[in-house]
Amino acid sequence: MFAIVNISGKQYRVENGAQIKVPNLNSEVGSKVEFDSVLLIDDKGKLSIGSPILNGAKVSGTIMENGRDRKVIIFKKKRRKGYRRKNGHRQSFSLVQIDSITAPKKEAAPKKK
Repeated sequence: MFAIVNISGKQYRVENGAQIKVPNLNSEVGSKVEFDSVLLIDDKGKLSIGSPILNGAKVSGTIMENGRDRKVIIFKKKRRKGYRRKNGHRQSFSLVQIDSITAPKKEAAPKKK
């Protein structure tokens, strides 16, 4: 079973037990988090697609680590002008372990008379 979930404006493919690196969630290590903006769930070939999200579906996880990613170098240059700028950036992240994926409840179809 896997799901595609929207976390902080980015989409991630998650499975039970998987660890994903997401933008910083401002929560303590060991705390539980829930993501309810689930876009798609695949349960053994049975596909549920939201428009845009699935109502009643959620993904639960635990924050394993908060940290900062590797440094990315930004270098700007204009040739023959003597213009050079070097800058670095380290993005904060949270490492989340996915505990469970809950599919939406099946709604009963209306009975025909």
